[in-house]
Amino acid sequence: MSVSFPRQSARTQRFTLGAPRSFRVADDGSRVVYLRSKGGEDPLGCLWRLDLAHQQERCIADPRDLGADDSRLPPEERARRERSRESAGGIVAFATDDQATVAAFTLGGQLFVADLVSGDTHALAVSGPVIDPRPSPDGSRVAFVRDGALHVVGVDGSGERQIAGDGPALSPTASLHEDRVTWGLAEFIAAEEMDRLRGFWWSPDSQRLAVARVDTTPVQRWHIGDPAEPSTVPVTLAYPAAGTPNADVSLFVVDLDGQSFEVAWDHGALPYLAEVVWSASGPLTLVVQSRNQRQRVVLAANAEGADAGAVRVASRVTDERWVDLVAGVPRWLPDGQLVDTADGQDTRRLTVGGRPVTPVKLQVRAVVSVSPSGLIFTASQDDPAAVSVWRVSVDGQELERLTAPDEVAAAVGDPATLVTVARRLDRPGAITMVRHRLGTLPVRSLASTPVITTRAQLLWLGQRQLRAVLCLPSDHRPDAGPLPVLLDPYGGPHGQRAVASHDALLGSQWFADQGFAVLVADGRGTPGRGPAWERSVAGDLATAPLDDQVDALTACAQAHPGLLDLRRVAIRGWSFGGYLAALGVLRRPDVFAAAIAGAPVTDMALYDTHYTERYLGLPDEQPQAYAASSLLGDAASLRRPLLLIHGLADDNVVSAHTLRLSRALLEAGRPHTVLPLSGVTHMTSQEAVAENLLLLQLRFLQDALGLVSTGD
Repeated sequence: MSVSFPRQSARTQRFTLGAPRSFRVADDGSRVVYLRSKGGEDPLGCLWRLDLAHQQERCIADPRDLGADDSRLPPEERARRERSRESAGGIVAFATDDQATVAAFTLGGQLFVADLVSGDTHALAVSGPVIDPRPSPDGSRVAFVRDGALHVVGVDGSGERQIAGDGPALSPTASLHEDRVTWGLAEFIAAEEMDRLRGFWWSPDSQRLAVARVDTTPVQRWHIGDPAEPSTVPVTLAYPAAGTPNADVSLFVVDLDGQSFEVAWDHGALPYLAEVVWSASGPLTLVVQSRNQRQRVVLAANAEGADAGAVRVASRVTDERWVDLVAGVPRWLPDGQLVDTADGQDTRRLTVGGRPVTPVKLQVRAVVSVSPSGLIFTASQDDPAAVSVWRVSVDGQELERLTAPDEVAAAVGDPATLVTVARRLDRPGAITMVRHRLGTLPVRSLASTPVITTRAQLLWLGQRQLRAVLCLPSDHRPDAGPLPVLLDPYGGPHGQRAVASHDALLGSQWFADQGFAVLVADGRGTPGRGPAWERSVAGDLATAPLDDQVDALTACAQAHPGLLDLRRVAIRGWSFGGYLAALGVLRRPDVFAAAIAGAPVTDMALYDTHYTERYLGLPDEQPQAYAASSLLGDAASLRRPLLLIHGLADDNVVSAHTLRLSRALLEAGRPHTVLPLSGVTHMTSQEAVAENLLLLQLRFLQDALGLVSTGD
């Protein structure tokens, strides 16, 4: 019996199960360590080692063999997984020493250590729940967080002790009267918006740690409950909405005996701790930001001596809009030069010692590694739909593309041993290769092959040359007549959907196979096209993104006469895409006949500080920007079918967004549909939910546009 695409997509967690991921390359290039489940429908991640000299792969740790219960996660771990959008089970994260001889991970809050040479894996006899264990660079100890305090234990389980902590800490399920200080954990804003998921860092000599102390006392408390389970106590969340206080974050250096000193900087002017780097190539380094994010400062800290804790400014960047955080920088070369990025001439460029080493129009996305033998980074050239892995020499004289120009690629490692993961539009899955001195070696993927095939055209549309993808039914005939249209965007900052990746477009292709022409367009504000393009949404998150969706639709219809039925156009999306979908039917009912808005941000004042204030400023100072970007004031204009979908356990875009819009629509007498998802967060990872959401959306679109159902 054949399986339907909605069911297969749900069972495989969108075809991510069985694919290798989370790579770590030993500093000496001897081995690669990674996670992978044992099949395309197996949700339990296992820890694997690839010995490069012998070209042998071995499963080091399978959660089924370790006797651990991973079904009851500590609330802190559940929060970490939500911030990282982790939906799998088993081993979902690990850390190693420098030479990748030891790995540490947790299962159900229990700490495990794996010897990556012998293959032995065992639990350490420490009480739980353990959060975020990380071996020291020399592999002799493991540091971890428990009850909001930082602990250290030997890899053999001996010598456990707490080295930083203020006492019992507030967990996400704790009540308001408890202490609200944690050591070694990333606060909500760092994890959700800065991609900083950790809160402590080992020194290169393995004798000290830099530890973030987070005091959430100033932050307002929100309570997220499950109405379907009225006996369940609501989760209490320290959520800093736009214009409200953030957590107070400071950094301390702590030795193994618990002696500490604070790293001093001007918290009032630079309250955000965005990144910490501590490597043998340079000093303890902090990246801090002003609240309006128009200033980003790199600080080099003294970690010892009479002036321990003092800092000097290594780099300061300002911008009248905002300064972006770029993954992988800053980093130091052994000769003391700082590797960073700079925005100029509408190009994000890689710099060494303040000097650009990458050319204009090569848009740097992230930095993979920094060494005297070259800088590895990812970037887009000419086409934001493709991302390549590149190497540039430290002096900028040698520039080499390491992956194909028509792929979406990522990498881990350095010039000597590099893991590349490449996706293409014309094939499912990803090809993972290890390039090292002995040759090139593939890493097996066990992911399922989709039952449908993406048949997509990459397009440049309209006056602004919007990058877009058009998906048509697999059995489409040119003489079949105009097709109803579904716009399927994300369309906002940090996210692209018009990409040269087969699997990224499978959902759009499935809707196309139900009889739609599906158009996916990336407008202004989306990444990959330079700083000016990204900053064009400053002060207004509504106008440019919506205009670009309409312009893409119009241009596509002009480029393909007779293909698109512009009387039957719908739009769907999730998160910012959900916001954009609701915005479409509210403000452009002349274009959009129906919309599906999943987890939409309907009131920007309800969303978090770091994201919202970057684009709109502070609500008290820029009320017109918040009003212009809000959906609530447009409720009375609704006259098209609108389906609102929201997970009631969502702690990123809380369900109050949908409920407030629904209330405004009701008060205006405007009919609409709300689908609440009990127990669902911002991710729809539950199999039954993920499968039936696609089917229910299809039926809604068919009804709203007057189409005949074709089944699933």
